[in-house]
Amino acid sequence: MVMLFDRFNLSDDVFEIIFATKQQEIVARALIQYFKNNESEINKTQMSFFATQLHEGNFETTLREPPYAGKKVKLTYNKRQFYDRILTPFKSMGLVDYDMYKKTYRISDNFIKEMRKIGLLWAQELKKPP
Repeated sequence: MVMLFDRFNLSDDVFEIIFATKQQEIVARALIQYFKNNESEINKTQMSFFATQLHEGNFETTLREPPYAGKKVKLTYNKRQFYDRILTPFKSMGLVDYDMYKKTYRISDNFIKEMRKIGLLWAQELKKPP
């Protein structure tokens, strides 16, 4: 996933930086909250249940965004698009890890490590002679 940002107009919300649309931000935030409610780890069945609830419009959450802040709403999001536009970017950026042996998804700090690595690569580039 390509993440473009303007350092002079950088949002305080990581979801706004990572995702292109407000709907993606809302669904991504709901997924992370779902992880946190399940001790930061969920299995494939729970992930499928989450995606199905979204697909059928049965997933209920409280929004943070004005003008709906504090209101409970039912979210609808296509299941295939959820996997393509939310879960896959989370996994590829290192925000979520999948353990193939336990068959579980877990919130991860690999994103932080990768961003540091990118910063070090840039520092090395700056030190190279012309």
